[in-house]
Amino acid sequence: MGTMGLARPWETRISSVPREREMRVEPSEDLTGRPSHTAAPAARNAATFEDAELAERCRTGDLSAYERLYALHGPRMKNVARNVLGSPTDAEDAVQETFLKVQRSIASFRGQSSFVTWTYRILINTCYDVRRSRMRKKEVANDDSEDSPRPEPRAPGAHPSLRMALERALATLTKHQRDVFLLYEVEGFHHAEIAGMLEITETASKNTLFQAKKNLRQVLEPPRAAGAR
Repeated sequence: MGTMGLARPWETRISSVPREREMRVEPSEDLTGRPSHTAAPAARNAATFEDAELAERCRTGDLSAYERLYALHGPRMKNVARNVLGSPTDAEDAVQETFLKVQRSIASFRGQSSFVTWTYRILINTCYDVRRSRMRKKEVANDDSEDSPRPEPRAPGAHPSLRMALERALATLTKHQRDVFLLYEVEGFHHAEIAGMLEITETASKNTLFQAKKNLRQVLEPPRAAGAR
């Protein structure tokens, strides 16, 4: 599998940190546009209010509400989609398809999660559809060709050695582990938000992240010399 070309730079060394709590990378912005792990309660309350207002306006067919939703979350949605899919072009298409699905499905929104979380869930499912479609096309191509499968092209541009090592390590994770890791460590979402997006429990999200970090450490940490303490 080729490198994924992460849309956001890594800011800490996983391979050199022995304790899990020190493996956090700098979070990106949360749904309010502020650092997600340090946002003040007042900011979260304001975001919740705007979330509910956006949902109601979208429900009535207010196109300016969709424009506002895109202005607030479009860039981050593209970033999430690119990290899941590894392709800027596919990410752009996935976000556009997501907004079409939101418009078509807005009547089914019942408020069991936040409107923005519901929108990201549609985005993640859209990305999964793209991945499944890729796999089917790859299987057909392999069946029709006698040549060995070619590796996926690397993302354009030079990558620091650490970033390339991380991308290779991420490729060893299961898709589920990689998605949870990217959503939490790269995008800065909380476990409650990830649970809503992936339709799992918060406990499952935490356990998956723990296993992903454990697997990454095994890949990235150099083997200890015999007799080393």
